[in-house]
Amino acid sequence: MARAALILLPRSLATMSRVLAIVSVLGRDQKGVVARISTHLADRDINIEDIEQRVVRGQFLMDMLVDITEASVSLDELVTGLLGIGQEIGMEIRVTLHNERERKRVAILVSKEPHCLEQLLSDQRQGALHGEIALVLGNHEELRPIAEARGIPFRWFPSTDKGAHEEFLVRELDAVKADVVVLARYMQVLTPVVLGPYAGRIINIHPSLLPYFPGANPYRQAWEDGVRVTGCTAHFVTEELDAGPIILQDVFHIDVGVDTVDDVRKKGRALEGAVLSKAVQLYLNNEVVVINGKVVFKPGMKTLLRDLDER
Repeated sequence: MARAALILLPRSLATMSRVLAIVSVLGRDQKGVVARISTHLADRDINIEDIEQRVVRGQFLMDMLVDITEASVSLDELVTGLLGIGQEIGMEIRVTLHNERERKRVAILVSKEPHCLEQLLSDQRQGALHGEIALVLGNHEELRPIAEARGIPFRWFPSTDKGAHEEFLVRELDAVKADVVVLARYMQVLTPVVLGPYAGRIINIHPSLLPYFPGANPYRQAWEDGVRVTGCTAHFVTEELDAGPIILQDVFHIDVGVDTVDDVRKKGRALEGAVLSKAVQLYLNNEVVVINGKVVFKPGMKTLLRDLDER
């Protein structure tokens, strides 16, 4: 269904010397979209400063950087007008204000391995992760000190009773209003109990170059098969194990005949946290979209966000 959304209204426009925003459009490719939206904005004294667009698999993607400082309509009226256009042409239209950009709430699921959690927490502290880590959930208690040392609430519940464990997850995720769930080496397979309410909002890191070596012990599988290059994959989670849309991958080399299985694992773990964190950053910055089961990088969001930060 076509929809328009306004993300985060500033408390007082009167206190801002300049108000910049990004208008994002996604939907079936058709004629006249750019002209329709450009005319709508110009008629309301909204200046388009930059524009990026692309057609992927029959879907039209566009990001516009606009100056709404001197707009002749209120923000509510702007969104209502864009909603009307979206309904007429069957497209999703979103307006993101830069001055108070949306900070999505992130929940992290863990088991016992700390490296991905540590990377995410470190990147947030350094300002690379544009979101709020609201909670860390586990099926073991080992990583509690890492989370709590950073002031992040940690809760755990054993996964020996899978049904009870997943009820615990959903309850805790709902309580913090999580926007995205990150599986940071969370060694459990999720069922529709969790996947249903958070469909399209769960990101996992898998230690292989999917679709190769899905499932358990992928580093051992790669080592036993004698492959010379393997890596890790950040992907959206679906009901089909390790088969969700791929967001990001990176590789490392195996010195066949020299490297042990442990050597392969060490090389992989050095990459996993970085790849997972980068994929989460892309999601939080609205730089990726899933089209026909494939992740597509939005054409202008990275550039426009960078330009906004420099202004």
